[in-house]
Amino acid sequence: MLSVSEARERILAAFQPVDTQVVPLDRATGRILARDVCAENDLPIFDNSSVDGFALHKADLAAPRTMTVVADIRAGSNSVISLQPGKAARIMTGAPIPVGAAAVVMVENTDFVLRSPGTPAPQTVTITKSVQASENIRGRGDDLRSGEKVLSAGRRLRAQEIGLLAMLGMAEVPVYRQPRIAILASGDELVPVDAALSPGKIHESNSYTLTALAETAGAELIRLGVAADTEQDIQTRLERAVEAHADIIVTSAGVSVGAFDYVKSVIEKNGELDFWKVNLRPGKPLAFGKYREVPVIGLPGNPVSTFVGFEVFVRPVLEKLSGIEARPRRHQMACLAESLVSDGRESYLRAIVTLENGRLMVSLTGNQGSGNMMSLVQANALLIVPSGVKSLPASSDVEIWTLP
Repeated sequence: MLSVSEARERILAAFQPVDTQVVPLDRATGRILARDVCAENDLPIFDNSSVDGFALHKADLAAPRTMTVVADIRAGSNSVISLQPGKAARIMTGAPIPVGAAAVVMVENTDFVLRSPGTPAPQTVTITKSVQASENIRGRGDDLRSGEKVLSAGRRLRAQEIGLLAMLGMAEVPVYRQPRIAILASGDELVPVDAALSPGKIHESNSYTLTALAETAGAELIRLGVAADTEQDIQTRLERAVEAHADIIVTSAGVSVGAFDYVKSVIEKNGELDFWKVNLRPGKPLAFGKYREVPVIGLPGNPVSTFVGFEVFVRPVLEKLSGIEARPRRHQMACLAESLVSDGRESYLRAIVTLENGRLMVSLTGNQGSGNMMSLVQANALLIVPSGVKSLPASSDVEIWTLP
């Protein structure tokens, strides 16, 4: 059997990042930046006040001191005054610091108590608490300087990156196109989730699991539905993926050695297929190939195997297609709360992680059968047992992948 890492590397080698596009900033959340971004101006662009208060000359920073108020500076205004000793200017948060000002005293630290909207500036003001030079002033370029690289290509744009790009005046953003993933489930035993069950039938769930996982990976979905166990129906649905310009097709079930596993034969007749046994639990059977030049990953049909197969093999592919720099998945170490046994395959077991006395403790969440979804719902992590290990005593240090 192939090792998990070897199978993943062979799959990833077949993919390259998709093409790029420019999207409006308000549609860029969650997308992957396609090129480095450098600041075209300083941030802040000008010296400004971080509080509502009074701008002071450097000669007037010690309290108590009374000064004549010579200006009222609002945010958005362009102050032209030059502050002299003994003079002060009322100033609002975000307003530009006038020439000659060395600090801003908060309005709370003055004798000016009339603060309701529309109240005019006082004729004089007395500061009741001393301030330091530059206090409450956000200096030009304190955050970043013009020409400085602020974001690197391959970064997923979160709310904070979107806010920064807005501050830099970027109305449009170059991003990688969302990879298109076509999802196909197959099996005569499957019926829609809203259909009544009859003997021998079960509700189809894998396409829902895969769709939800693909959405978290930022992919564009092509839903191929559920194929009957016939070559014609499977081929018809796979043709839809080709017509929709899918970057990858992911199937669940139909790629094993059963008498009615037709997905495998349809792909072989219209492309090429490698069928592997991977040293993985759950999810030993894995297919990889191409249907009319579109890469295909065939996952096992058991629900938990489908989930684990996506996390181990498909998510890294979607990240590479999206332009995300390849990197090992972040893992943590935890202390095993109870002994466990395994079968020697590299195992991804459903587990619950808790923090006890400052240490992460991990234990299994019940039945580890590949069809038992409830134990996956209860889990907040996957506990990884290395290949070749058949048992671990309690208190062992083990690797975990935390689940969202």
